[in-house]
Amino acid sequence: MLSLIILLTAGGSKGTRADRFRRGNFFSAFFLFAYAICFSFAYLGLTTATGALILFGCVQATMLIYGLLSGERPGVLEWIGLAVALAGLVYLVFPGLESPPLVSSLLMAAAGIAWGFYTLRGKGSADPVAQTAGNFLLAVPFVLLASIPFATGFFFTGYGVLWAVLSGAVASGIGYSIWYAALRGHTSSSAAIVQLSVPVIAAAGGLILLSEALTPRLVIASALILGGIWLALIRKKKKQDGQDI
Repeated sequence: MLSLIILLTAGGSKGTRADRFRRGNFFSAFFLFAYAICFSFAYLGLTTATGALILFGCVQATMLIYGLLSGERPGVLEWIGLAVALAGLVYLVFPGLESPPLVSSLLMAAAGIAWGFYTLRGKGSADPVAQTAGNFLLAVPFVLLASIPFATGFFFTGYGVLWAVLSGAVASGIGYSIWYAALRGHTSSSAAIVQLSVPVIAAAGGLILLSEALTPRLVIASALILGGIWLALIRKKKKQDGQDI
């Protein structure tokens, strides 16, 4: 999918096709791989809710700590927005929380940290599609090496292949490119908070595609998460307008 987009959009100020395919970065590719493999193995021992809470908590912590060390100083509204959004996340997943196994928890924490660094490395990307394509390409050797111990257990079904293609092409290829493009308008701290919208988007997908029930808990949690994000972004807009809160 990423190769197709590059082939269709080559030219102009972005450079030749060959140049654009070389815009990945080894360290970004490693963090992308680390996120994916740690996430995959962690969920073998975690419930969806517990895994989401650990993952998003570590993503926020990684990016906020980096922002603070880099000299960013989130305002009061941004901290309040983060607290409200996290409270909404906890409330959303609370019914599915359970005491998690240590190894799976550590793997999910590592996945969150890796995604945080992968996100941070994408800030300021001039060509998000090409950079994402390059990162995916450079991650292939890591994936092949990690797959060797499990090669004898591989099996495929048509339905599984279909969902794998959609996951790779749409959710990952296009989705990660859009995320890298969006990062140009955010600080590390605001980007961290915005990512808390993912559980709400996933829940909306469940309502539309899977006919899941719209519960009061989902409505309240979504309002808290989106309200918290709104507070954080309001502070960012006010700062751009010359008012710091």
